[in-house]
Amino acid sequence: MKKYRVGVIGFAHMHINSLVKDFVNLGDKIEWVACADLKPAIPSLSKKPSTRAHNIRNVMEMTKMTTLYKDYNQLLDEGDLDIAIVCCENALHGKVVSDILLRGINVVVEKPMATSMTDALRMVYAANEGNATLAVNWPSTWSPGIRLAHELTAKGVVGKVFKFTYRNSDSQGPFSYGENLTDLEKSSEWWYDARTGGGAFWDYCCYGSCLASWFIGRPVRAAYGLRANFDSPYGNAEDYGTITARFDDAVAIIEGSWTTVNSGVPSGPIVFGLKGTLVTDGNEVRVYNKRHTSTPSAVYHAEPLPEDRNNIAKEFIHHLETGEPLHPTLDIETNLNAMMILDTGYRSSISGKLEQASGHHYAPANL
Repeated sequence: MKKYRVGVIGFAHMHINSLVKDFVNLGDKIEWVACADLKPAIPSLSKKPSTRAHNIRNVMEMTKMTTLYKDYNQLLDEGDLDIAIVCCENALHGKVVSDILLRGINVVVEKPMATSMTDALRMVYAANEGNATLAVNWPSTWSPGIRLAHELTAKGVVGKVFKFTYRNSDSQGPFSYGENLTDLEKSSEWWYDARTGGGAFWDYCCYGSCLASWFIGRPVRAAYGLRANFDSPYGNAEDYGTITARFDDAVAIIEGSWTTVNSGVPSGPIVFGLKGTLVTDGNEVRVYNKRHTSTPSAVYHAEPLPEDRNNIAKEFIHHLETGEPLHPTLDIETNLNAMMILDTGYRSSISGKLEQASGHHYAPANL
């Protein structure tokens, strides 16, 4: 049995805990090597759950690793890694992931891919130069309901798609799940700092951008973006964002919110086609093909994902060992299309104008 030498780089994002847990559950398949963190722009004032200090302690306890490098390049020099799991600040993905890929080390990085199209293309170039695999992990990838919705859409149950909508479910920010950080403590967390890729735009609009790219299957042409801070005075990043993305023959409306007590309606995806509407509600998918009725024409229930490929660790190792493609939402092409939506929407949120997408005709295989 082949063992994979795995290192962890970056502890900014609390999703590092679930990512590492998935790999830990592979047992002896994984040989844990060492960790490295990056110096934060602002030192954290808290060690509560989901903060950097907690993430480091929890991951090292789970993996039994004892070495924490201050410089990730030293880990790359000495670690002889097969795989690096990266959860540094969003704005650092471009540099850190590219440095790793250029050394021929495979990378799993938590969503979003990056915070600019320039950085995303840099990462793809590095993957090709280093002949290494890059996977962008999305928690939504592991939703049976979303996969069923895509399957039904692809089968044409609602006809030609002209509108796609998605917003995150109930959320009042990254530390609203029992961590109980004070406003002062939040002010020191990268999540609320726009310079580091914090904010609801990069945290949540990214989901809709990835899913829109997968469901619509074509590059975006233009987008209008808006960002606002409604209830997070302890940071300069937005706690609400929205993107209206224009495709050749469809539109996507994407929202990301840290100010939603209860979403009230299914977050989606909701897909509008010329023959009906599809609503994803957890693991249930409802299709409406008749006018003037709230009764669905058909209701579908998603089956569990295949046991051998139902999380990022299993999927990634399966890909490395078989050469079979990664799930489309993890792969480079879908994520570049998602980054185009995010990049264009973000530029628009700054200019206040509809912005045209650029770089539609990149060729991932040739970068």
